[in-house]
Amino acid sequence: MAKKKSFPLRINEDIITAVQQWAADDLRSVNAQLEFIIRDALWKSGRLKKSTPKVTIEK
Repeated sequence: MAKKKSFPLRINEDIITAVQQWAADDLRSVNAQLEFIIRDALWKSGRLKKSTPKVTIEK
């Protein structure tokens, strides 16, 4: 498993509120939700290796 790194993040209050609600809806922490959003954007842009497992949520 890859080592995780922490870093400070400054974010608009409206954006973090929306992410908090989205995370709650998906039963994730805000940190996990942000990682999910970033990972998904990286896959869609072709910037992340395809061998990295993609997490999907079925509803």
